[in-house]
Amino acid sequence: MIETKLKISQCILAALVEKGACLSAEELAAMLEYPPDQKMGDIALPCFKLAKSMHAAPPMIAKSIISDFSCECVSKCEQAGGYLNFTLSDDYLAHRLLKSVLGNDKYGSNDSGKGKTVVMDYSSPNICKPFHIGHLGSTAIGHSLKKLHAFCGWNCVGINHLGDWGTQFGKQITAFRLWGNRETIEKGGIDALVALYVRFHEEAEKDLSLNDRAREEFKKLEEGDPENTALWKWFVEVSLAEFKKSYKKLGVEFDSYKGEAFYSDKMETQIQKLRDMGLLKIDDGASIVDLSEYGMPPCLILKRDGSTLYPTRDIAAAVYRHDTYNFDKCIIVTAAAQSLHFAQWFKVVELMGYDWYDRLVHVPYGMVSVNGEKLATRTGNVVLIKDLIEAAVSKVDEIIAEKNPGLPNRSETAEAVGVGAIIFHYLLNARIKDIDFRIEDALNFDGNTGPYAQYTYARCCSLLERASFVPSVIGNITTDEERELVKTIGVFPEKVSAALRELEPSDITRYILDLCAAFNRFYHECPILSAESEETVGLRLALTKATKQILGCALELICLRHPEKI
Repeated sequence: MIETKLKISQCILAALVEKGACLSAEELAAMLEYPPDQKMGDIALPCFKLAKSMHAAPPMIAKSIISDFSCECVSKCEQAGGYLNFTLSDDYLAHRLLKSVLGNDKYGSNDSGKGKTVVMDYSSPNICKPFHIGHLGSTAIGHSLKKLHAFCGWNCVGINHLGDWGTQFGKQITAFRLWGNRETIEKGGIDALVALYVRFHEEAEKDLSLNDRAREEFKKLEEGDPENTALWKWFVEVSLAEFKKSYKKLGVEFDSYKGEAFYSDKMETQIQKLRDMGLLKIDDGASIVDLSEYGMPPCLILKRDGSTLYPTRDIAAAVYRHDTYNFDKCIIVTAAAQSLHFAQWFKVVELMGYDWYDRLVHVPYGMVSVNGEKLATRTGNVVLIKDLIEAAVSKVDEIIAEKNPGLPNRSETAEAVGVGAIIFHYLLNARIKDIDFRIEDALNFDGNTGPYAQYTYARCCSLLERASFVPSVIGNITTDEERELVKTIGVFPEKVSAALRELEPSDITRYILDLCAAFNRFYHECPILSAESEETVGLRLALTKATKQILGCALELICLRHPEKI
């Protein structure tokens, strides 16, 4: 209800025109709140926020406003101590707010990103390792943020910064040469590669020389050894083919799969720049940038053997992306445990004189454990995304077979609902919160879940399909349930703005639950197709149509499909 708040703010300022209020309607609108109880009104002004600028007590400010206040969208204005509570008129809610939603397919969006570009770096699994539950956070959060930016007018570039470089490939090459063969890898795919990686660590615990050999193999790869390079490219192809199967089911797409290796020939320019600026120092044979002045450990740029590290590649990647896309924001979604790493190389980019350093944004999220235990590929303690999706889809298919066996497109619907259950479960809580992932919880479809939201959408579709006619007249609001639903629909633009501002998809997920709860209360308490008058049928069908529109849009923003029949 952004426009509604602005209207009320303009009317408040008109009442204060000679009383010392020095702020804009937009600033005042930002002060307005929603009362915790509907009986207190629909929108409230806490006047203590004006006390300092107006040099008056909040109750006196409230009294001075109410004496001269008049607004076409407000039916009642009441003072409660230092608060002013505004009740919106039923006519405004039904014939202005509701109609504005139905008349705008992009209701909730804004043009904050018009003419701007955001580069989104997310997902970024490691080559030769499984695509597991630990990657779901970056993937789901990142893709939802990309959708939110696009919804608000941004030009979005989605990049999957694959972990396709580093000493682990020396280990993989060593393991393949000692225990692997092409036939096994071609048949087993990434699972066979993972088995080799796990075996390497098991054998290296008994024979420490294997780690030295792995470092030598990676050094050869960095130097362009043809055999190691060919093996590495093959590992990438096998892994990416497997990843893309899961991305397809998750509904995630990228504009670029340029991983760490892409920047191999771009790092030296940045390393030399650091040398020329006197920022690069030698410490015990390694090359570092000293960040002690900024309260951080040194940023390691080159190891003692001259090989590069994550910061080296990340700096080169940032420069390339700026030169290529001229971004207004570059958002990188990774675990909170890497926050220091990003703070370090962001500071290095600033010290290098790049004036766009403040456009780099790290979006951290909490760690994931499985049944209370830390994820670890080398020990095999992971839940693979493909297995999780298969289990979820299978469970949904069983439910559909029992309750609606004749459902058209049953397999597609089962996939949409099963995958939706997983994503919704992950995006329900604030992204920074740690998650102990338990499969039985993710696949529990009761309560506040993705399937519940998708079923509510399907219920709206069914009602609209069953309507024998579309009334041309929308009646007046007569129940609390109708009133609460239209208000819940109306706050969608604010939820979008908040989610974009805080880079927090869970704002949308929680809004979806609020909207579903409001609609289902309305559905159970207010007859829709059998209402007493054509005007009431018209209002309630309009509310159903608006719910379908906003709910469908909100589900898409958190990467969920919304089948019309379940």
